Amino acid sequence: MYNFHVGQKVVCIDGKFKNVSIDQGIRKGQIYTIRWVGPYKHYIDGEFIGVKLAEIDRGNDDGPEGYGAADMPFRATRFRPLLKDRLSALKNLLAPTPKGEKPYAPDAPEEPKRKAPVRKKEEV
Repeated sequence: MYNFHVGQKVVCIDGKFKNVSIDQGIRKGQIYTIRWVGPYKHYIDGEFIGVKLAEIDRGNDDGPEGYGAADMPFRATRFRPLLKDRLSALKNLLAPTPKGEKPYAPDAPEEPKRKAPVRKKEEV
């Protein structure tokens, strides 16, 4: 499970709804912005972590198949965080740099400094 937060960009990974004939508005591969995240309890679907999206207001769910919920959230499991382009950070490592300078890699973590192993001389 991901740790979502308000303002975070996410991508839809599951836009299909079983046994629902009304279009729910989300599309697989589409990018959205979270405007609310939290636990949600639905009398049919049970308890789940939900997200509301800035791009979609679901309104009142009072149609023929509706459950009476106001702006019901989507299950968070339908989304994953939008990742930064990690490949470009790795490509920057290959770029030539002046002697003595470290390559520029904005998203790459810095390697921790390690102590050299201490070797003991063996007596023969």
